[in-house]
Order: sequence, then C-alpha cells, then structure tokens
Amino acid sequence: MKLSIEERVLHFKQPAGTSRGVYRERRSWMVTAEDVVDGAARRGVGECAPLPALSCDDVADYAAVLRRFCDQVEQTGAIPYDDLRPYPSMLFGIETALTALRRGSHVLFDTPFGRGEEGIPINGLVWMGTYEEMLARMEEKMRLGFRCIKLKIGAIDFDSELDLIRRIRSRFSREDIELRVDANGAFSPADALTKLEALAQYDIHSIEQPIRAGQWEAMADLCRRSPLPVALDEELIGVNAPGRKATLLDTIRPAFIVLKPSLHGGMGGTAEWVRMADERGIGSWITSALESNVGLNAIAHLTAHIYGSGITRPQGLGTGALFTDNIDMPLEIRGDELWMTATDGEKDTKTDMDSETKAEADTKTSTASETDADAVSDVEAEWLNDSDSMLVHTSGSTGEPKPLWVKKRRMQASAERTCRFLGLKAGDTALLCLPTNYIAGKMMVVRSLVCGLQLTRVAPSGHPLATVGDRSFDFVAMVPMQVYNSLGVPAERAALMRIRHLIIGGGAIDETLEEALRPLPNAIWATYGMTETLSHIALRRVNGTEASLWFTPMDGITVSTDEDNCLIINAPAICDTPIQTNDIAVLAPDGCRFRILGRRDNIICSGGIKIQPEELERTLRPHLPFPFLISKRPDPRLGECVVMLIAGTSPDAIAQARQACATHLPKHHRPRHFLLVDSIPMTATAKPARKAAETLAGGVV
Repeated sequence: MKLSIEERVLHFKQPAGTSRGVYRERRSWMVTAEDVVDGAARRGVGECAPLPALSCDDVADYAAVLRRFCDQVEQTGAIPYDDLRPYPSMLFGIETALTALRRGSHVLFDTPFGRGEEGIPINGLVWMGTYEEMLARMEEKMRLGFRCIKLKIGAIDFDSELDLIRRIRSRFSREDIELRVDANGAFSPADALTKLEALAQYDIHSIEQPIRAGQWEAMADLCRRSPLPVALDEELIGVNAPGRKATLLDTIRPAFIVLKPSLHGGMGGTAEWVRMADERGIGSWITSALESNVGLNAIAHLTAHIYGSGITRPQGLGTGALFTDNIDMPLEIRGDELWMTATDGEKDTKTDMDSETKAEADTKTSTASETDADAVSDVEAEWLNDSDSMLVHTSGSTGEPKPLWVKKRRMQASAERTCRFLGLKAGDTALLCLPTNYIAGKMMVVRSLVCGLQLTRVAPSGHPLATVGDRSFDFVAMVPMQVYNSLGVPAERAALMRIRHLIIGGGAIDETLEEALRPLPNAIWATYGMTETLSHIALRRVNGTEASLWFTPMDGITVSTDEDNCLIINAPAICDTPIQTNDIAVLAPDGCRFRILGRRDNIICSGGIKIQPEELERTLRPHLPFPFLISKRPDPRLGECVVMLIAGTSPDAIAQARQACATHLPKHHRPRHFLLVDSIPMTATAKPARKAAETLAGGVV
C-alpha cells in the first residue's frame, strides 16, 4: 500500500465571517491510498483539513506529522488509532482514504443515501457580515427552499443581530422556518444569559457554543438556566479519550452536541460521541468544517451510516458551494436535502455542488425527479397493500417527528370530503409539492387515488411553482412560506393565479400574506386541522366575494366549545373519538362555523372584557423593537388588568410601548401598567413562561 499527500488551497467565493475572524482561503492535504485488491489497482482519497487556530492538531509541521503517520500505515497496513486520537483531522483523512480504497468507491457505506435512494436534510448557513449582507443571505436561503437556517452571530452588534431575527420571525413562524444560531463562543459568561433570554423570544431551536470553550462550570450553569437549548461544538475539541468525553457530558449536560469529524475524532471518534450522547439522552447532529467536496462526501456518508435511514434532524452539510475551485464529487442539493447524484459506473464523477445557483437551476429544469416519482409510488403501493393502516409522521414543529398509524378508511373519508367541499372531480389536475412522509403530502396522494385526480409531482421546495411552466392546476396544497415566496417572483405569481383551488395549511396566514392574496382571482383557502384529524377538517375563503374570517367544517364534521370556549371537533368518519383542542374559539350564530382566537389559560378578564394576550402581542410585535410580553395582575376594580413586561432598562422603551398601544389597541385592551424587567421569563422549551410573568406583573405598584 502507498499513501501520497498533496496540499490544496481552496478559495472562498466570498469572505466567510465567524466570531474568530474571516476566512478567504482554505488549506487542505489530500491523502491518496493506492493498492492492488483482488488483482485490480485501486485508490481512495481522503481529506485532512485542520482549521487554523481552532483544530487541536493545527501544528506548524502539519505536513511532516501527517507524512509520518502515512509511513506507519504503509508499513503496518493498519491505522494507529490511539496514536492518532490527538490528530483528528489527520485521522479522518486517513480513515476516508482507506475506506474508499477497500470499497473501491467514493460511496463509503452501503446506505439508502449511498445508493441514491434517500437525501439527507440539511440546514442553510448564513455567514456573519453586515446587517444588510446577513439579511440578503437569509432571504436567499429561504428562496432556495431551506426550512432550517443556521445564523452565525457574534461579529456585528447584538442588537442588530436580534433585529434581524425579529424581522425573520415577523415574516416566518416556527412552523415555516427552524432557526439555529451559532455564537462560536462570542458571549461572555456575564452577559450570556441575558442574550439567550433575548433570543428566546423568537422561537430559536438552539444556540451553539454561546461562551468560549474550556469554562465547564460556567457552561454547565448556563445549560441549566438557559431558556434556549444549548449545543456544544468547540467545547468538544481536544476531548479525545472516552473517559474525558464522559466527564464532559456528565458535567455540562447540554441539550445537543454538534460533531465535525475533522475536529472531533474522525469517523470512529464521531460515532463514539454520538453513542455516548444517546446513552445520556443528549441529541446530536453532524456538520462539516469547511472541507472540500472530498471531505464533505465522506461526512455525508458517515452521517447516513451513523443515524440510519429516514434522518429527520437537519445536518450541517451544505458547504459544498462555498469555494470557487472545489473538487469534483457527485453530490447535489435538492431543495433542502443533500443527495448522491449517481452511483459508481452510472456516470463519470463530476461536481454538482459548485454553486447553490446551479442546484436551484437543476431543480427548475426537472419537474419531477425519479426519486420524487418513487416517493409517490411508495405511497400508492402502501395504499394498495393488504394493511388497513398507513404510517404518517407528525410535523415535528415542537420536537422530533413522531410516527402515527392511521386507518385507511378514515383517510379515504377525509379525502372524499375535501374533494366534495371544493367541487373536485375525476380527471381534475392536482400538484403535489409537499413531503409525502407527512400527513399533508400523503393525503394529496390519497386524494388523487380516491377521487381520480391527475397528480403531478415536484420536489418540495420554497419555490414549488418555479418548475411548472405555463401549466395550470385545479388543486394545490402549500404551506405559507411557499405561497409567500411564489408571490415574489412574477412567473411564479402567474402560475399561482392559474390554480383553481389553493389550500394553505401547516401554519397561520399572517395579515400581510392574507392582504397580498385578497386581490387574486382564483379560490384561495386557509385550513384548520392537525395530523390527528388527517389534515384539515375545516376551511375558510381568504379572497374574493366569499372571503371570511370563519372556518366552515366539511360535511359530516361538527364543532362545539367547552365551558372554557375551547374547540371540540366531532368527526366520526375521520377520528375515533371527539378531539378536545386547546384552541379558544368562537362559534358563528349558525353554530357551525368558527374562529380561532388564541389558547386556553392565557385569557385576561378585565372589567368583564375577555382579552387574549396572544392577539395583543401579534398586533404590537411589528411596532416594538424590544422583547415584551403581555401579562396580567389582580385589580380591585376590574378583577384583572393588562400589564406589559418589557425587557430592558431604558425608560424610553416604556414611552415607545405606550405610544404603540395607544395607536394600535382598543382603549379597554391597553395595558394599565408597564414594567421593566431584566428578562422575559421563558420555559425550558423557549415559550413564554406566563405564570412566572404573572408573578412579576403582580409586583407592579
């Protein structure tokens, strides 16, 4: 066996900013292993790519040390794992090269991903920069269809970063976009908790490495007190021995760990971290460390090997488009997933990752890939098999998606009711642009089978109408983000207007989007439902002369409210028993239609007027730049009165809040008291802690 080393310098398309500085080029060492296997010459390539001033093996004589380890592998034919533990980037490169050599392929493990049968969900990455740069990059990621976006923070002032996140959340809910932030240790222990409390107002999934690594006690305290789940990244660097790994996890107890094979122990060390985290109930995901496509390919195959089939948590594997002079590998971004574009022997190795623009163009030139068609075929086959049930998954918007078995006869009943409600008939055309492993996409396929609709499939993305050309459809289901994106592109807006019936679900339609839809000539509907009701049970018209704020249940479905005005759904053909929701509703005089106002237990009863704090917050949020919460306190005359808690110390904030309330709220809904607090109380799951807020509000004088 011979191992050769070649140094490569890659150049970033644009400066990549982190809290540790700005990267403009990336230096890597490619290890090529060559040998004769079964009488045939084989070779495998791996990448050794330490990050300057970060990797524990970023040593001055890196090439010489790597050469000594390669010589040792040549002499023994084996990897000296114990000797290489302190050199994770070298270990990862050598592991990759020898694995590729043994398999005779860049497909390092036999997995559905490696066979081109499944993609790996990935997050979009927004680098640090000026406020305007970060906002533009964020909008570009959403335009490309990413539903999980990671923001690098810590390079510009925190208030500007917070304002950027606030603007994102004002347009896209947690159901539309999952937001992760990575501080790269930019916060100090003294101010970290305050900053996390400010971030927690905006439904952040998690924060990576909020304070500098090596402060175990401070990090452990922060993990215990943080309103946001904390993920460790740099903290793991240099922690290579199993005993030391266990001590770190047991001491700090993070919510997640983020693993980079080049920094955290190569292939074997990464698998070890995942196993030890799993044993302690700690989540994990894997990400690249700015490697070329050679390293990225290896990390993707390792990810699929470790986590298995059906990965749901987005991984950090979207960095293949960062360089002007990347190395060819058969990888491709489709929407927000990373895919293998071919297996060995099917085509010559070439790069499909040279730009995200190309990935988007590839999506636009193909209305439905073979994999997309297979996804529909799988649902059809499952529908036609002998089982009386089908497997669906909850949306995962408040945690990991959960499996749910549902009866086919109930799915059929739901499908028939939707088609009757909208007047759809056999032969009508429908477009499927939602994932088929969740209820919304699966029900589109079922409706086509039950009611004879002609179904066209496009890959799920933020711009589903970019590929349909001048075609029109009788029926399409979308989520709010897809509709919002489509309105912003003239050709897609025209395609959206050619849809006879468009239903929008998976999240609330905000006032801005609803206003933009009102003048459109086609029939657009908002839906109400959940996975347990097998998609929607009621619809309301958003535009046209039939526009209404009231949801109308489909036939055979009735609703009522309990003593707390919470909605009860009775749909015997769809659900085994009535479903008690936690949604505050008001019924129309006909007793059939309903509106959703907010959630139970949050109502403020002030002078006989019932006030829903969520409605006040929604109204005020676009007009106030600081974190706030509407709460209540006992009042001797009114029973209860409205109190606004404001995070901060500036009396100007109170004046600004008073003005916004006077301008935008009815007189008897306005807060009677405004209270400055150190931070807005939050739950462990980053939701407002309203009971704790009431305790604070009760201290108003």
